[in-house]
Amino acid sequence: MSGRDDAGEHFTSADFDPADFDPADFDPADFARMVEASAYGVIIHDAATKNILWANPTTLRMLGFTLEELLPLKANHMSGLGELYSRSRGVGWLQEAVDRGTASIEWMYRTKDGREILTEAIATRLELGGRAVIMVQFRDIERLEETRRTLTRTETMLNAFLEQMQEGVLVVDDDARVTFASASAEELLRREPGALADLSLFGLCVAESAPALREAVETSRREGRSQPFRFEARLPDGGTAWFSGSCQHVLEGELEGHLVLFHDVTERVLSRQQRERDLQHLNYLARFNAMGDMARTIEHEIAQPLAAATNYLAGTQRRLDAGGADQQTVLQGIAGARAQLERAAVIMKSLRDYVTHLEQPLQQVELGELFAEVRGLLELNAMQRGVQLRVALPEHDVPVWCERVLTGQVMLNLCFNAIDEMAEWPLAERIVRVEIERTEHGGVFRVIDTGKGLAHIPDGRIFDGAFTSKSSGHGIGLALSHQVIQRQGGEISARENEPRGAVFEFSLPATAAAA
Repeated sequence: MSGRDDAGEHFTSADFDPADFDPADFDPADFARMVEASAYGVIIHDAATKNILWANPTTLRMLGFTLEELLPLKANHMSGLGELYSRSRGVGWLQEAVDRGTASIEWMYRTKDGREILTEAIATRLELGGRAVIMVQFRDIERLEETRRTLTRTETMLNAFLEQMQEGVLVVDDDARVTFASASAEELLRREPGALADLSLFGLCVAESAPALREAVETSRREGRSQPFRFEARLPDGGTAWFSGSCQHVLEGELEGHLVLFHDVTERVLSRQQRERDLQHLNYLARFNAMGDMARTIEHEIAQPLAAATNYLAGTQRRLDAGGADQQTVLQGIAGARAQLERAAVIMKSLRDYVTHLEQPLQQVELGELFAEVRGLLELNAMQRGVQLRVALPEHDVPVWCERVLTGQVMLNLCFNAIDEMAEWPLAERIVRVEIERTEHGGVFRVIDTGKGLAHIPDGRIFDGAFTSKSSGHGIGLALSHQVIQRQGGEISARENEPRGAVFEFSLPATAAAA
């Protein structure tokens, strides 16, 4: 503190000594002015009769009375109407101050116009001018109480909300140590109440999951926006569980930390992992299925060039043994055998390229290009059965999202079935049509025959693996095809072909998101 004294000399707080202060230096009127200027209401009561002797201007403004109107009033005239603020209780409170020197209370004053004001009041016994009096000081706490009640209601509602939430709620500091954990968070992480306090959020994670969670926390702090995450947590029983959620950095005044919301996705993750294992198993089955189908398809075709090569070599050998073979004859025999062996090699390469194709995850594939990979095998099979294979391709590429090997096997399954069906009809009617069509959301592969149709299949159970009309079939071709297409986000269906036959088709999406 600094200023100037009466002589105009500058002084500071270092020049002031509290020991130099003497209240006797003040005039009694100065104390009266201090009380009158107080922001607290002040009422002076007689200690014996409890009658009002005086009130400061703040009291008069709060209650709406003049001093002349206030002096004759009793407690019941200026207090709340409830039993809690009866005259007897008010007098008892004032008497307690007389007896003990001071007493406090929450008191409801009533204004001249009937409005009630909740106050915090302190009564103190004093001696003024040789007379025992009680000085009551009070302040309006109605707004404070309303704020307190609002906070209590909000806290109660928030607690109830947190208890009902299925999501876990954690608040962690910048070191990722837990400063608050909801009951649902404790339940999800299998911890006793209060057991998560001060634990490291990263320490709860399986080692492989911690970096992703750490990155979400650091990115949230750096960019100031919510960050998604997924992590695998260790549980007290030795097991683990998967959780997904978001982390939001919060900076509000002196409050700084991270709000972490998360929920259990263990079942979803395990289901996805199981689907991946099932898909691998289906791929495994599909390869053996493909090998069997293709082996039967090329059995006749590969037998012909091998037999022809054998005949060429045998004939050449006989001529050499007879001593009548010249060089030109020998070279022709060897060339003929070589040509037949090369033909057999082409057929075998077609089989090897397909069944040894490295397993691929879902990827974007051009549907016409995929059909071209299996077309040679289909044409061999159709030629052997005397069936015409007619193919209609679109002018533009048809990109779809699928697993290449499995989808190629589905094409083979549908086409082989149609070829088998038409092989039983008169030669002129043995026609199978294959169509590829580009759609707004992907592509369609369609196989059409003019056989006996679908009416003979019990209850329309086409894709459940429970029915086959082939004497040599195992009944899982269509069921396998159905699973493969559905797992890739597509649809497979069968319908009657008017006026006769059946139409089998599947559709696949063009994007990974759709799949």
